[in-house]
Amino acid sequence: MTDCIFCRIAAGELPAEMVLDTPRVLAFLDIAPVHYGHTLIIPKDHYQNLLDLPDDLWQEMGRVARQVAQALQKSFYAKGFNLGMNNFEAAGQVVFHAHLHVIPRYQNDGLMLFPQGAYPPGDMAKVGLRLREALGG
Repeated sequence: MTDCIFCRIAAGELPAEMVLDTPRVLAFLDIAPVHYGHTLIIPKDHYQNLLDLPDDLWQEMGRVARQVAQALQKSFYAKGFNLGMNNFEAAGQVVFHAHLHVIPRYQNDGLMLFPQGAYPPGDMAKVGLRLREALGG
């Protein structure tokens, strides 16, 4: 896809600070990092989001994410990490090429990705039932 920035990076048409290159997956630094070392994992071929990815490619992206997370702990002394993937515009996806964020984390770094919340009484069971039904269970 010539208008996709990540396809152009994968094709070598645009620069990126690569950290890992496998036959099917690239890992490069995010240009707007949450913390130094914030890395994006992308498939070299164009898939719009998680629902489009073949299972084996999703697994490979996970393996690369684990390697990057280990490298972040070793080289930047990260005390933890977040993995994130925004799918569709409503979830904050901006580049419509599947990509996984690996974000290094540090004790008391002030970053709050998931605000605390709770289900009102009885709602958790209803939500669980709807999901189990959708999953065929």
